[in-house]
Amino acid sequence: MPLPAAEVEREALHTRTVRVDAYARADGQWDLEAELIDFKHYDFPVKNGPDGVRRAGEPVHHMHLRITFDESFTITAAQAAYDAAPYEQHCMAIEAEYQGLVGMNLLKGFRDTVKRRFGRTAGCTHMTELSYVLPTVAIQSMSNRRREQREKGDSTTRPFQLEGCHALRLDGPVVKEFYPRWYVTPPTEN
Repeated sequence: MPLPAAEVEREALHTRTVRVDAYARADGQWDLEAELIDFKHYDFPVKNGPDGVRRAGEPVHHMHLRITFDESFTITAAQAAYDAAPYEQHCMAIEAEYQGLVGMNLLKGFRDTVKRRFGRTAGCTHMTELSYVLPTVAIQSMSNRRREQREKGDSTTRPFQLEGCHALRLDGPVVKEFYPRWYVTPPTEN
């Protein structure tokens, strides 16, 4: 269900689109390809454009980040690239630094580790922000594999998503219905 219509007239100013595609690789690893695009809904002056103006709809930021990870969710390869950046080559000069994602684990303090490694002048605000969506997409990309493992009889391991959000709390109705083995009766109130 979408949001209700706005109650007050408004003008569109900025659009950010984030997209992430997940791929199973032939070598048994997985790739995530992330893309961030920002654009304004109005023309504005720039010092580094062909005619001194960034036109409405032209990307201010357009960047890509590809990571490869293994079955333990450890990043084994990383590559960053820019199609558009407000300070062009000055922004783009940081691309190679994002190979520093290699060795990080997507499920073990990833966002904090990225923030420490690429915070402030050590990274690009937007590329770093783009990396923050990778852990949850990695988990989503592995959901079918985990389901297949459960169907093969590996039911001794609690599904990783339980306790990950309010709907999947162990004492909630979703767990009671879909994961009864892991359901915990809620404590009674006095």
